Amino acid sequence: MSNALQEARKLLDEGDIPGTVRQLRSAVDQAELQEIAKVVRKLSEAVGFEDLAAAAKKLAKRPGQAQALFEFGYGCVERGVSFLAVPALREALRLAPDTPVVLTELVSALEDEHRHREAAQVLAERETALRPWPDRYLLVHNALLAGDLAQARAQLARLPEPEDERWQWPLSRVQHMIERADAAAPRDLKDLRGWQFAVHGACLLTLSPWGYEAGMTGRWAYTQDSYERILHGLDRLGTVLRTAAVAPASVSLLPDRSSRILGTAAARRFGLPAVEFDPARTDTLVVAYDMNGSDQDLLAALRERAPGQILFEHATSWTDPPVVPADVSTLLAQVNIAPWAETLRVVEGDTERVPADERPDDELAAEILAAGAYEDEGDGETPADPEETLTAFVAATASVWRTGTRDRVDSPGPVPSSRFL
Repeated sequence: MSNALQEARKLLDEGDIPGTVRQLRSAVDQAELQEIAKVVRKLSEAVGFEDLAAAAKKLAKRPGQAQALFEFGYGCVERGVSFLAVPALREALRLAPDTPVVLTELVSALEDEHRHREAAQVLAERETALRPWPDRYLLVHNALLAGDLAQARAQLARLPEPEDERWQWPLSRVQHMIERADAAAPRDLKDLRGWQFAVHGACLLTLSPWGYEAGMTGRWAYTQDSYERILHGLDRLGTVLRTAAVAPASVSLLPDRSSRILGTAAARRFGLPAVEFDPARTDTLVVAYDMNGSDQDLLAALRERAPGQILFEHATSWTDPPVVPADVSTLLAQVNIAPWAETLRVVEGDTERVPADERPDDELAAEILAAGAYEDEGDGETPADPEETLTAFVAATASVWRTGTRDRVDSPGPVPSSRFL
């Protein structure tokens, strides 16, 4: 048994469920599937996943049986631990290479892990036997999310119109993604703004100045927001609107407090009336601080954009993309703390709690507008991103910006970034 798997068993015996899962991620490519299954069975029993416990028990007894491997992999995908499913499903596919359900389940597991290049490779190796729906569509989708535009275009050209209407939406989504990619013309797999536009349809206003060459590639892992950065985002939003010749007549306020603070500041900055959000309102700038956690009815209303509606989100999660992607985002972060939110700080080696700023929304909006220039030179490794670069990008992509529905793509796309697990 590998050291990593031994550590996973130790953590499980101690009752550390999250720690066990993290350690299993390290162990899964080192240990035998039979041994992995034994730990997963015990873990599943501890959290009440009886279906996965049963599948793990079966695999531990029959590690060379394709059906046992498939059932274990399927159970792992269903329970949100797709990284555990991948080696089992790979082996199941080796043993049963002509079983379509095994192929699609392996692709699903790889997609969940954002291992799109591997998913595309698995499908391309079987290209002559692929069904149009879903197999060839999945090849288009994963090739695109891996950054292989040539493969995505070539496979899309071979994809017939679906006979089943349920595939019409996925087809439309990938067509829009490739159309946006053609307009953005990402220069390489580090072009975060280009790929964010291609995949999510969002114009990204800023790049993180920290850790670009150390694995972040323009995204933030953890960041404490500031009034200066928020104001900088609003000013860059203004640049986008002017360049794209978009002139909203109002700013629509969303119900959560952070969005109302930011929306109030935006209305004052642009000299527009602030109004309550109405999904039918045209020519309006809808302002969100962070869309994750928003009411499902609100998100459903935003998926179909009214004419002239622009959705702006200040802090967008790249590890858990919003159900409704924004048209414009200031920054991409895994964790972002609003300047008025409760936080922690270290003083002389001790950690102390800083309570939330409970001042009225109007006062905090005024704080944003009174902020100074945003200056964060970072570590000097992030490429320069002057306003002229943003302006040129907007001009190049304006014709395909804000077209179609706002469709979620549950992937950060082909640009790699380091993340907390």
